[in-house]
Amino acid sequence: MTNIFSSYLKFESPKQNKQSIIGNFLVFLYLIGILPLLGEPFSWSFFYAAIIPTFLITLWGIIYIVAPYKYEKSYFLFLGVYGIVNTYVYFVSIQKLLFINLGITSWGPFLSNTILFILLVGGMNWMNWKALYSETYYNLQQKRSIPVGWASLAGASYILGQLILSVVYTDSGISILIIVCLSILSLFTAFLSINIHRYFFIKKNMDIVKKMFPEFGLSKSERDTKRKRKNKKK
Repeated sequence: MTNIFSSYLKFESPKQNKQSIIGNFLVFLYLIGILPLLGEPFSWSFFYAAIIPTFLITLWGIIYIVAPYKYEKSYFLFLGVYGIVNTYVYFVSIQKLLFINLGITSWGPFLSNTILFILLVGGMNWMNWKALYSETYYNLQQKRSIPVGWASLAGASYILGQLILSVVYTDSGISILIIVCLSILSLFTAFLSINIHRYFFIKKNMDIVKKMFPEFGLSKSERDTKRKRKNKKK
């Protein structure tokens, strides 16, 4: 169990968390996710489907930009939900490309993509759980050899599924390329969803977290005061 804690309780600084949020929002969510939905031919239905969860996750994210130290613990819950939202926005972009740009009328691609979306997010979280409790994360950090065959299953299946659907329903090389690129980026955003489990793991083991990282969850002023007192004792 010690190896599990040491491998899973690896934290970036709150300042780095703040920078990560801003970067993820600007590049992965707004630029790559929302901007393509504004292109012609424009569809209000697909735009609303993506912009509403984007607006809500942005409001939530502002908390961690304004006070990244104080809300360090719940940041992981936010990051996990953000990962699902961003993956969903890519999903909407792919549907808009298929149904609006390419004029597909069959419900087959939508149902297939919905199943692939659920399997991708679910698969990432299953692999995270398996990697954690099989000490795969720990072995990776120790630079030991690890079995990676199962670790790529969800991602490879998602990309392959999207590629097959693209080839079946369109002969546009550019469209296929865009769909595959969005599918590859979805692997990264879907992987972020594992932080939901990480949040509850941290919450369940706060006594251990506090022993390993005494300043975890404290505001910046509290951390500065604590450091000053520590320095005075020295």
